Amino acid sequence: MDESLARAQRGHWERTYSAHPGMYGDQPSESAEHAATVFPPRGDVLELGAGHGRDALFFARQGFTVTAADFSPVGLDQLAARAAADGLTVTTLVQDVRRPLGLPDGSVDAVYAHMLFCMALSTAELEALVGEVRRVLRPGGVLVYTVRHTGDAHFETGTGHGDDIWEQSGFAVHFFSRELVDRLADGWTPAEVEPFEEGDLPRRLWRVTQRRTDRDVERLG
Repeated sequence: MDESLARAQRGHWERTYSAHPGMYGDQPSESAEHAATVFPPRGDVLELGAGHGRDALFFARQGFTVTAADFSPVGLDQLAARAAADGLTVTTLVQDVRRPLGLPDGSVDAVYAHMLFCMALSTAELEALVGEVRRVLRPGGVLVYTVRHTGDAHFETGTGHGDDIWEQSGFAVHFFSRELVDRLADGWTPAEVEPFEEGDLPRRLWRVTQRRTDRDVERLG
């Protein structure tokens, strides 16, 4: 992704977090509730793009050990304050997902990302990120992510940045095709793709679940 677009998006999200603390409310997303049913019970969960933390806090309440990662110290500070107020333990990690994840190999049982993958990340950056997710997952670990897709009403509207990235009202979104989902699942179990809708328009999304393959288990074993 163009570095100027990346800087602009980081600045836009920082201002948004500062101006609208708790902008997504206190209730977990439907996708987080679903993910909790497929994650190993009481396992180690890494959430990418945790924002203000409504889903990270939900996972902690369900007995998971949670690391919440986001590029924004503003959002993570708000998350940490809410966790402390609720008597919950959540580890926070400032993380630009275009860089290697700041966790050891094979250190988590599950990775969760609600709308993070459809931020302004190029296909090459997404492929690198999925490689990093594979690295930090334990053998048999599970990845659950959600993305807006090319059937969404905002696809191909607003300002185009190439690579199916379109910007509306200051927010750049990488709209996923099914081909991209399958590309990112190469070397994993086949992607389980569930359509759902959320928010205004409504936004049209896919929830994708994929697991490290037996090939990974054999290679690491």
